[in-house]
Amino acid sequence: MATPVIGLTTYREEASWGVWHQRADLLPTQYAAAVEETGGVPVLLPPVGRPEAADALVARLDGLVVSGGADVDPGRYGADPHPRTAGWRPDRDAWESALLDAADAAGLPVLGVCRGMQVLAVHGGGTLEQHVPDLVGHERHSPGGDEFGAVSVATSPGTRVAGLLGERVTVNCHHHQSVREHPGFVGAAHADDGTLEAIERAGDRFVVGVQWHPETAADVGLLAGLVRAAAAYAQDRRPPG
Repeated sequence: MATPVIGLTTYREEASWGVWHQRADLLPTQYAAAVEETGGVPVLLPPVGRPEAADALVARLDGLVVSGGADVDPGRYGADPHPRTAGWRPDRDAWESALLDAADAAGLPVLGVCRGMQVLAVHGGGTLEQHVPDLVGHERHSPGGDEFGAVSVATSPGTRVAGLLGERVTVNCHHHQSVREHPGFVGAAHADDGTLEAIERAGDRFVVGVQWHPETAADVGLLAGLVRAAAAYAQDRRPPG
C-alpha cells in the first residue's frame, strides 16, 4: 500500500519559544506523532485566506484531520453566542469549511477531532449545544485548564467507530460544546450522560468525527483507521503500471 499523506489543520495563535513571542501556526505534537506511528506522513495545514486554494491542496493529500481548538463561530449555524462561547477564529472556520468542501468533492477520508467533529456537523448544516454543563449538570467533559476528562463512551452497533474501537471505550475529552443536529451523519457513540461523542457518514467513505482526543491515547485506533483508509485512497488514485 502507498504511504499516505495526512493533512492536519492547525491553530494560529500568539506563542512563545526561545527568544520569540509572536503569532505562530501550531499544533500539539501528539497529532503528528500519532499519524506517523500509524503509518502516515503528517503535513500541517495553517489557515489560508484564499478558500479557493483548498481544492489544489486536497488534490495533494490522501487524508485530512480537522483538529481541535477554539469554539466554532455561532453565526455559522445561525445562533447567538452563549456567555461561555468565546474566542472563535473566523479565518480557521472559513478555511476548514473550504477544506471540507474540497474533501467532499474528492472523496477524501476525513477525521474530525473535538472541535473538528463540530466543524463537520456545522459544515453539513447542523447545530451545536454551546455549553454541555447546562445540559448534563457537570463538567467532566472538560474539567478545566489543560486536564482531560476521562469519559466512558458506548459505541453504536454496526458503525465504523464500533468496528474500530469495540462496544465501549474510555476516552480523553476536553470539550464544553457538543453536536446537537448533524444532518448527513449518524450518531456513532454516546457518553453515559447522553452526550453525543461521535458521528460518521454512512457508506464506504471514511468520514468520522469524535469529541474526544484519540491522539492522546495509547490506542490510536481511529487514527489508524483513517490512515488505512487514506492508504487505500492513495492506492486507488495511482496511475496503473
